[in-house]
Amino acid sequence: MPQPAWRFVSEPEGDLPVPAVVKAADRQGQKGLSLVRSEDELRAAIELAIAESRSGVAVVEELVDGPEVTVNAFSVGGSFHPLTVTDRLTAEPPAFGVALAHVWPSEAAGDDAVAVAQAAVTALGITDGPTYTQLRIGPDGPQVMEVAARLGGGHDAELVRLALGVDLNGLALAAALGEPIEEADVRTEPQVGGAVVRFLVPPEGVLQEVEGIDEARAVEGVQEVRIYREPGHVFGPFQRGADRAGAVLASGSSREEALARADEAARLIRFKVGAESLV
Repeated sequence: MPQPAWRFVSEPEGDLPVPAVVKAADRQGQKGLSLVRSEDELRAAIELAIAESRSGVAVVEELVDGPEVTVNAFSVGGSFHPLTVTDRLTAEPPAFGVALAHVWPSEAAGDDAVAVAQAAVTALGITDGPTYTQLRIGPDGPQVMEVAARLGGGHDAELVRLALGVDLNGLALAAALGEPIEEADVRTEPQVGGAVVRFLVPPEGVLQEVEGIDEARAVEGVQEVRIYREPGHVFGPFQRGADRAGAVLASGSSREEALARADEAARLIRFKVGAESLV
């Protein structure tokens, strides 16, 4: 299976190749995740990952340079049905690995990305239900970064429905309840030329109010605006997916138009923050 070289460590070690990605072996949401560019950063990164790990184990993984893509799919009786293949636009360190947008259709992925995702899902023995596969398109082709037997956590199911007309949330519920699923239920038919989930990055401080939501919803092509936090929430430094403040779902006649509409809606939403708690 094409994937980055990796190694488990349970204590800080030297003699490991850099650049590398260091992360906790059994956590999610960028907890304990570090991008290591030089040897003098390695020890602290491993200590952080081990501290965040439930089992005290870190993974030191080869850094694969290249764009990231996500393959959302659904399997029925061992038959793999690819749905959306999206470009995963990510933030710069210290928010390394945090998605800022999912853009459909992908420009970075080729047919081999779907083939690699299918091979990874098959190798893990996933025969029924949703899968979420993240790949990096490196110099030697797609490399598997993550496979999860679940819906994507970035409003992926909503994006699938908007882009292709497939009710991925409904399919996941049906699979969990053991209800029959027909091949026709996963048949795709493009509904728009492009679709985007664009996440909102807030300023640091105590949230007082959010302005511009109605204006953002009025932008042509905007399907949904979600705000994750209530007044009184404290926004800290932007480092993990949990630090995002909301998301915009938008469509257009092309991916470029959908992304422009999502960006315009995001520009209209203003998070007013203060230095002191409202409580």
